[in-house]
Amino acid sequence: MLDTIITALLPIVVTLLLGYFAGSRHEFNKDQATVLNRMVMLYALPLLLFSGILSTPLTDIVKNADVFLWVFIGMIGGFAAVFLISFILFKSSSRLAALRAIAIAGPAVPFVGTPVLGVLFPAEADIAIAVGSLLMNLIQVPLALIFLAGSNNDSQKSNGNVFSIFINSIKNSLIQPVVWAPILAFILLLIGLDMPKFLKGSFILLGQATGGVALFAVGAVLYAQKISVSVPVIINVLSKNIVLPLVILAMMIALSIPHVERSLVSVTLAIPTASIAVIFAVEYKTGEQEMASTLFWSTILSVITMGGFIWLTSS
Repeated sequence: MLDTIITALLPIVVTLLLGYFAGSRHEFNKDQATVLNRMVMLYALPLLLFSGILSTPLTDIVKNADVFLWVFIGMIGGFAAVFLISFILFKSSSRLAALRAIAIAGPAVPFVGTPVLGVLFPAEADIAIAVGSLLMNLIQVPLALIFLAGSNNDSQKSNGNVFSIFINSIKNSLIQPVVWAPILAFILLLIGLDMPKFLKGSFILLGQATGGVALFAVGAVLYAQKISVSVPVIINVLSKNIVLPLVILAMMIALSIPHVERSLVSVTLAIPTASIAVIFAVEYKTGEQEMASTLFWSTILSVITMGGFIWLTSS
């Protein structure tokens, strides 16, 4: 079982380290990594999201309502809880609170889900991967961008005009390809359209580069930012890898949710932080070192924490 997790996570670790190595050799600096991230945000990621969502059958979601519900509670409820705690209790800016929310409640399902969940839950893995991807792309990413894409966020916050922040952020976020592309795909899916086979290859050719390019750029940024171990990073990693999936697992046990569903959901939520948190941090120049460090430690330690959840839910 542990071999499966290591096999799934090793490509992520290796790609991060390659980017870190390139940064240490000064072959890629922080500004060049930003250019790579810009390509990912404007082209590769929107293409990947559009083709992925439009290729997901709605019937698969309908048949697995329980999995959808509990992954929704974990990812969207977790996002809202983390944002409010960070913004209200810890007095963070709305940008930093949004980054922490997507870092803690956003598992790297598209990159880690297939090799891990596909082996552990061969009959149910596809729905968890599809639901996790849809929730991140259709809800978490637009919600995060609402707060990240607003102009002069900190000064607006200081004026206390929350409604103005919200409206301006929506206006700015809706013009981002990474927001309107998945929304358009979901609308087309609802009206009965799907991705033609002859077009899918054209969309995913660049889209498939998203994970590798983003992780490589993250590695270069990691060198520039210098990986740290701070109180916020520790809280982020513990919350992502242990607290959130454990809370959802406890709720499902209390409500007598069937064993397979609760195991699938808890392991899905225990998948390490998605690189989108670091991509956003670099793009909007907020919490870059914290997000990079959170991604690094969440990924490295997930070999242990995911193994723990697999053991816990299989016993």
